[in-house]
Amino acid sequence: MTSVGSGPNISEEVFVFPASFAQQRLWFFDRLFPSTAFYNVPTAIRLTGVLELAALEESFYEIVRRHEVLRTTFGMQEGQLVQLVAPHSRVSLALIDLQQLPVSEREAAAQQTIAQEIQQPFNLAQGSLLRVTLLQLNSTEYVLLINLHHIVFDEWSIALLIRELGLLYSAFSAGKPSPLPELPIQYADFAHWQREWLQGDELESQLSYWRSQLQNLSVLEIDSNRSRLNEPRYRGATQSLELSKSLTASLKALSQQEGVTLFMTLLAAFQALLYRYTGQTDIAVGSPIANRNRRELEDLIGFFANSLVLRTDLSGNPTFRELLFRVRQVAVGAYAHQDLPFEKLVEELHPERKLSRNPLFQVVFALQNAPIEQLELPGLKLSSYKFEITTARFDLEFYLWECGENFRSLWGDGWQQSEGLRGALVYNTDLFEHDAIARMLQHFQTLLAGAVANPDTHLADLPILSVAEQHQLLVEWNQTERDYPELCIHQLFESVVAQRPEAIAVSFGEQKFTYQQLNSGSNQLADYLRKLGVSSETLVGICMEPSPIMVAGLLGILKAGGAYVPLDPSYPPERLQFMLEDAQVSVLLTQRDFELPILDFRLGTTDQDSEIKEANEPPNVSQNHVIQNPKSKIQNLKVVCLEQDWEEIALCSEENLVNHTTVDNLAYVVYTSGSTGTPKGVAVNHRAV
Repeated sequence: MTSVGSGPNISEEVFVFPASFAQQRLWFFDRLFPSTAFYNVPTAIRLTGVLELAALEESFYEIVRRHEVLRTTFGMQEGQLVQLVAPHSRVSLALIDLQQLPVSEREAAAQQTIAQEIQQPFNLAQGSLLRVTLLQLNSTEYVLLINLHHIVFDEWSIALLIRELGLLYSAFSAGKPSPLPELPIQYADFAHWQREWLQGDELESQLSYWRSQLQNLSVLEIDSNRSRLNEPRYRGATQSLELSKSLTASLKALSQQEGVTLFMTLLAAFQALLYRYTGQTDIAVGSPIANRNRRELEDLIGFFANSLVLRTDLSGNPTFRELLFRVRQVAVGAYAHQDLPFEKLVEELHPERKLSRNPLFQVVFALQNAPIEQLELPGLKLSSYKFEITTARFDLEFYLWECGENFRSLWGDGWQQSEGLRGALVYNTDLFEHDAIARMLQHFQTLLAGAVANPDTHLADLPILSVAEQHQLLVEWNQTERDYPELCIHQLFESVVAQRPEAIAVSFGEQKFTYQQLNSGSNQLADYLRKLGVSSETLVGICMEPSPIMVAGLLGILKAGGAYVPLDPSYPPERLQFMLEDAQVSVLLTQRDFELPILDFRLGTTDQDSEIKEANEPPNVSQNHVIQNPKSKIQNLKVVCLEQDWEEIALCSEENLVNHTTVDNLAYVVYTSGSTGTPKGVAVNHRAV
């Protein structure tokens, strides 16, 4: 222990201790993502009755005095993270009076205030890492918000804080002294012991197991409709789950029968669900443990929790009973080597690090069993106060707890009783939608029921769909008989134009064209092509790179009554020449004036252009390029460069043309790859499309 000069908000010297490995990781995250609140741990309680404010304040003062970690800040010394423990610190209890607001607005104001508070980041280097806020709604109704940073607090600590708050308030409100004995050790002692113990042979023994267990670990890829962001925003939401009393009893019975814990059975079911969702057989999830395997640690507030990587092999499509055996082996091995901090494991294994993913696992699963006594304060009736969780540290965090006489949860509905298992699934909203998570929870319940009913069912055969989903999949989505309208492709397009003329039809980079714009341009091209002689089933080649003008070209050909022959500009010249000759294309649309090696002729106005114009060609059709090449079977090929010729095309009518094409007329001719011989043109009519 080392003492240094006084720091912010501290009147005397502070004492310096090494930080624990867990605290070191959270400090790193705080430096990496400053001014974030996703490691805040808030709890809110509604108090109804006569509140002794002085007793409440004194209770929190005493809790902070008892637990050094609650008057700790952090800093760097000689390149190492250290805990700076102040000998004295009085937590500030902020009182916010909402009574001046209309009664109808107070609840909304309380929710807004709580939302703002829990999103307010802590400064780990200065100031208290415990904030207590009391919102007064009326003379007998309050909301107590307790907010701590995870670096000094964990799930087990919630139970300790609730128990001590109840005992201290009861004593102080009655004018009695604290009934709690002094603590024999503090969190800093644990951090010091951890670093002293975890070295040499003990460290190598732990690492040897985990290196073997996590070798070539696969990344779990859960399909979602949203792309993973390169830099995560840690936005989250929560949905709840409740399993019936009968299903819970059946799960316990199966667990006892197979010699596994309830946690192992639930974990096996969740990993089976992930297998069904991903198709992956190498499934690893993280599971938090209390890490208080010594009696003297059980009464200490602090960040003791550790994370175990539970990696299960689901290959070979085992039965659920076989999977239980595999999960049991994995869990027993992990618990036997649980003393290695997760942070030290990551440091030693050097997994590939990406900001978008957590190292070693992206999904968390836990069965919470920390005993949380119901908070009882003299003269007050207490109930939970629900608030929305808006952060997520992982892709998915699935927490279950068994509700009963000695167990309460501060998740969701707080201390409300339940006869079965309750749960909360926290999910990353940048990856998953609300409905997808709701289905996942339903699938989990269905799979659990199926596994309990017949544990010898293979994983691939376990039911996961609800009755409604089965009906949708097997009945609704298989009703494939439909009456299709007797309309051609361009007519279907024109019907959409009539309904949504200003909607965006096609976009390309910064360019956007509405249905009306695309329809007008393609009508002008169709009119132009008609004047070139394109009529019913005339084959028109189109050799362009993908672009909006190419889409207009396809529509223009169909509107003129012709059928298009797609020609990829990247094809070898020989293949393009074969396709033009085989289809006997008479008109070719191109996007720009480029050399066509297949024709051995540079595009340009020929003498024959003048002859065509003199032969009473329709007006507005001039400068179209007619190519004759004695080496080619193609004669009198008319080439229209859309960009070059658009001034003339734009003089044509923008109205829909009268078109006598039917659904049985040709729409396009596409050529096969020719991998087994000569390419063949496949003719497709409008009805087939």
